Amino acid sequence: MLKRRLIPKLLIKSKVFGRVSRLVLVTTHQYSDTIEVGDPVSQAKIYQAQMADELILLDLDASDGLREEFVAMLRKAAEEIFMPITVGGGIKTVEDFRVLLSNGADKISINTAAVEDPEFIRQVSDIYGAQCVVVSIDYRTNDEGESSVWINGGKVKTDWTPLAWAIEAERRGAGEILLTSIDRDGTSSGLDVELARTIAENVSIPVILSGGCGLSSHFIDGFQQANAAAVAAGTFFCFKDQNPMQTRAHIKNANIQIRLQS
Repeated sequence: MLKRRLIPKLLIKSKVFGRVSRLVLVTTHQYSDTIEVGDPVSQAKIYQAQMADELILLDLDASDGLREEFVAMLRKAAEEIFMPITVGGGIKTVEDFRVLLSNGADKISINTAAVEDPEFIRQVSDIYGAQCVVVSIDYRTNDEGESSVWINGGKVKTDWTPLAWAIEAERRGAGEILLTSIDRDGTSSGLDVELARTIAENVSIPVILSGGCGLSSHFIDGFQQANAAAVAAGTFFCFKDQNPMQTRAHIKNANIQIRLQS
């Protein structure tokens, strides 16, 4: 049985210091309010020392496309850390894939571009392999319990349900699904295990579950109840008195197969 993965998620935005713009690590609350945390590369190095399995780097300011400063930050991070990195934000073309993969990314997360042109998934999967293609699914759930996929940083609602879009993304050539509840993002209220379990039962590719981790037990819920292949978290690791190594021990104590040594 494949071991489950623990993945810190680093959200990146630009901040102006005087006349200088610099990329900083932030956390979000339901994809709106942000809190500045610090330097993303320094934090990535800390997560590596704390035995994270992978990293996810997402550029929140990339609505107009891939940014050169983000690529430069990725290149610097890849020179200093030695674990798989998934990168997302503003990726719209095959050339964007080439640039990111040649600058240290191992996998590429696509969201808006995939929904707007589902054939784009097949195109990049055929060129670079399904193992490189992560389809990110951001969703909201209304008062009636109906969930819809949202794109453009959680600003635009689509006609897709998360389940239908996950099935279609796999059919088109996705190698993984990154599933995030916008409603639970940054709330520490727990993961949406019911929807995640339904999706995991209906696709054969790994599902990374994200959005809502506030306790170590929430990670365990994601693995045991939702059957997620991995759980990703940002706010939890930035502000809780828990690091990936400590969280990993709680997961292991719940008899979940997870890596314990580097």
